[in-house]
Amino acid sequence: QVQLVESGGGLVQPGGSLRLSCAASGFTFNSYAMSWYRQAPGKERELVASITSAGLTNYADSVKGRFTISRVYAKNTVYLQISSLKPEDTAVYYCNARRGASASWGQGTQVTVSS
Repeated sequence: QVQLVESGGGLVQPGGSLRLSCAASGFTFNSYAMSWYRQAPGKERELVASITSAGLTNYADSVKGRFTISRVYAKNTVYLQISSLKPEDTAVYYCNARRGASASWGQGTQVTVSS
């Protein structure tokens, strides 16, 4: 079955950087669009960045220029490089795999930005 395992979250100071990873298994990774979402306490889950099966990327306005999504097909892994972190980036970050009407989620990884 589809499995998405996120890692790389943690506590970081404002202005710092992290790289989140999402290891995918149980499906044809090359055929799926992959995305990162985040959900802050008391807020709805929001799309942060996405990358198509062909490698085309899209970003939320709030993270453009600071976040970079990428995927390594040989490793069935999608990454989110996050830099210039702000306290408002604090959230649980979720990996999503989507193809047509089929979508799956990982368990999430916590990112906390605080001094």
